[in-house]
Amino acid sequence: MDQKPKRTTFIEMKTAIPGPRAQELLARRMASIPRGPFNTVSTFAAKGEGALLTDVDGNTFIDLAGAIGSLNVGHCPPKVVEALKDQLEHYLHPCFHVMMYEPYVALAEKLNAITPGDHAKKTFFLNSGAEAVENAVKIARKCTGRRAVISFERGFHGRTYMAMSLTSKVKPYKHGFGPFAPDTYRMPYPYYYRVPAGMSQDEVDEQLLQKFEDFFVTEVPGEDVAAIIMEPVQGEGGFVIPSVKYVQGVKAICEKYGILFIADEVQTGFGRTGKIFAMEHFGVVPDLMTMSKSIAAGLPISAVTGRAEIMDAPGVGEIGGTYGGSPLGCVAALQVIEMLEQERLAERAVQIGAAIRERFRNLQQEMDCIGDVRTLGAMSAIEIVKDPLTKKPDKDLTTRILQEAHQQGVIVMSAGIYSNVIRILSPLVITDEQLTEGLDVLEQAFKRCCDANKPS
Repeated sequence: MDQKPKRTTFIEMKTAIPGPRAQELLARRMASIPRGPFNTVSTFAAKGEGALLTDVDGNTFIDLAGAIGSLNVGHCPPKVVEALKDQLEHYLHPCFHVMMYEPYVALAEKLNAITPGDHAKKTFFLNSGAEAVENAVKIARKCTGRRAVISFERGFHGRTYMAMSLTSKVKPYKHGFGPFAPDTYRMPYPYYYRVPAGMSQDEVDEQLLQKFEDFFVTEVPGEDVAAIIMEPVQGEGGFVIPSVKYVQGVKAICEKYGILFIADEVQTGFGRTGKIFAMEHFGVVPDLMTMSKSIAAGLPISAVTGRAEIMDAPGVGEIGGTYGGSPLGCVAALQVIEMLEQERLAERAVQIGAAIRERFRNLQQEMDCIGDVRTLGAMSAIEIVKDPLTKKPDKDLTTRILQEAHQQGVIVMSAGIYSNVIRILSPLVITDEQLTEGLDVLEQAFKRCCDANKPS
């Protein structure tokens, strides 16, 4: 009788997590580094390749977190590594403000070409997503001469003071760090899973869009608002996906009042949602766009791209930074974009998301703890609840599922305003076999933890 060939496995767990070497490093970490920077997995990386990450004790994991969405092209993509090696032979950092260099210009030209809209655009570079947000707000205020900036409930825009002020979740991001930047306001963002029973999606959208008009009467007039900043899919907020109607409605409000629309594509950009940029799903062309994370395979660089006349509002020396647009980040980003285009990774994101959605919607039929499964491309989330009727968030169960998955060799993270959403941000270069194995482990973690959670 013919036997089926044994499937290759990629996970190899030699120790519990943390292993002996990781425990030594963990003790050093606790002694020398503040407790504030959080860590998802209690171990230390030794080598990364594609969707695999090996720790210092020789344990190999399937990475479904992708450095919080920074590794759409995977760990150490060879083309990026080669481009970096070549750049290292020439110069490291002359500083664009001292002596300019071509990779900065080439990357700006590329982003101007591939971001939504066929209008004239300009781009400049910084170090992080938060810095991009800070500077997009500066540019919007400078251009409009207005003061107020509106963000959204559950939104996340970074940890610097303006970005933190625009961020919604209080703990752990804002608690005890006030006062915050003035003239920042928040509006509701649709969360269709949690709307009152009987309300249609259209009704939700109409009600929330009307709140803008009410706000302009009761809080700040529309002519005083410089910008509205929106994540096309909320990241830290729980991978919450709005409708086309809602996003287009917000853009229409911007146009009515002369408000600039800033798309925060830090987590959604560069193929993650099945388009190069998530705003393409909604048929909306933003005035300004912020980018970072997967722009350069994990190297620290961010960008603000916008309409040329808006980007030229600040005068010489009014925007920039010593390390913004480092040569290494620029050459890495150019290779990442080439990989996205040549290897059709946005299309691959759709396939990955479909596999995750099918797997966990099927599991949802068996398990009451799965309240909702949401995907847009390979930006995928599973919301964990105590009860499917009350939809009460279950943070503790979410934590146990994550810990079980980590011990079994799959790296995955939580998200959501209640920390009850498991988010999947696997590299888009993950193979079908790796994805299947990772989802098998995650499914078993669900079954073990959810079964243990049932009353006896």
